[in-house]
Amino acid sequence: MAIKKHELSVEVNGRTVRAEVEPRMMLSDFLRHELGLTGTHVGCEHGVCGACNVMLNGRSARSCLTYAVQVDGAKIETVESLGTIDKLHPLQQAFWEKHGLQCGFCTPGMLISALELLEKNPKPTREEIVDHMSGNLCRCTGYQNIIDAVAYAAELMAEQANG
Repeated sequence: MAIKKHELSVEVNGRTVRAEVEPRMMLSDFLRHELGLTGTHVGCEHGVCGACNVMLNGRSARSCLTYAVQVDGAKIETVESLGTIDKLHPLQQAFWEKHGLQCGFCTPGMLISALELLEKNPKPTREEIVDHMSGNLCRCTGYQNIIDAVAYAAELMAEQANG
């Protein structure tokens, strides 16, 4: 017996996408396998590591815990929406300059979490950065450079906003 597919219409990185998905398909799988947006990484598949974070209607969400059918009508931003090789987003620039990554597996989720923080709090204290980023796990860096990168990104974003 075939599983009934559900129609889905969602805005992903500024583009409207319509698709038919199985009810059990996770958002992470939809983004990676159906749309080819492989920047969304799947780590623990239990919502613990944060590697799969995406922006869902302006807030970070674990795409490995969200069914694709749940986001019908939503607005999603993945790490691919941040910048390009020729014009990095200030977060990407900061992570590069401050060595906020090693293997890079956790980086997309880190960038999305940091984006959420800096959009709601453009001048976070170091403690606020640590607290906000605590939902993302990294097995390589020891977090110091990640925290430095988020703080530096806040400075870059403020400079960019001021012209």
